[in-house]
Amino acid sequence: MKRVWKWARRLILYGLALMIVVLIIGYVYQRASVRADLLKYKPVGTLHDVLGRKMHIYTGGQGDSTVVFNAGWGTVNPYVDFYPLYDKIDKQARYAVVDRFGYGYSELTDRTRDIDNIVEETHELLRVSGVRPPYLMVGHSLSALESIRFAQRYPDEVKGIVLIDGGSPEYYSKHAPLTVISLVQRFLIDTGVARTLYHFDGFAESLASESNGQKLLPENLKELERLSMLLKANNGNITDEMRQSQKNAKKVLQGQKPLKVPMTIITAGSFGKAAVVWLESQKALPSWSVSGKQVIVEDAEHYRIKPRKPLPSVMG
Repeated sequence: MKRVWKWARRLILYGLALMIVVLIIGYVYQRASVRADLLKYKPVGTLHDVLGRKMHIYTGGQGDSTVVFNAGWGTVNPYVDFYPLYDKIDKQARYAVVDRFGYGYSELTDRTRDIDNIVEETHELLRVSGVRPPYLMVGHSLSALESIRFAQRYPDEVKGIVLIDGGSPEYYSKHAPLTVISLVQRFLIDTGVARTLYHFDGFAESLASESNGQKLLPENLKELERLSMLLKANNGNITDEMRQSQKNAKKVLQGQKPLKVPMTIITAGSFGKAAVVWLESQKALPSWSVSGKQVIVEDAEHYRIKPRKPLPSVMG
């Protein structure tokens, strides 16, 4: 019995040693690849000094109002994510795609991802980049909090709000943040595991399945999405944003309600059916505006849409 235990201990030690060696190799592989990737990862818009760090914004279009796009939590490159939308409205309105700190081409910041910090940074970015109000705030998922808070703090600058399957402050205030998922994903990136998986058939396709299989993106943006994921996903700012989500939601709940601007809530019907609590919270979101309405897209999921008929206009 002692002999068996001795061999078992030896196998465990060898296994641990092998795992450590593999992780070290993976870490070196990731670091070397990051240096090569950064040579190709150049800002598509402009960088501006915002409270001591560089923040990125991509603008275009024409019109009297500006549509400000705020990406959902963990969506590493808003420029890529919102392409199917801003590409279709550039003749109707100006637009600005904002990279929060830690996202896209923006740098990391030491400031806590408190909702008022985030909104202040976005407001300052719009100011220094010359993007003038009025703004139509468009937020996906967790950035619904940012869109509502922006209107609470700068009511004279906001013309309206559109939430794309945005979570309600009531919903986020009752749910503990799932930071463990972010930490695990970052570990897989830092150790080169995620980068290695991209070499296996089906992995990239599996990730893309959450965003219409990337069928709405040109080839160059598909590659940019991969680079963004391996460079920026689940960094310290993104993880802290999730960590602060419950506190941020409670702060929004303490602010003005209802808002004096129209609000349109686009709800993913399929996503809601899989999460009853989420769907119920969506029904309450129109009450955040004196003129709120909800549009349910039955064939849509949180990141994917397959409409059977054109969506009603939300630009009016």
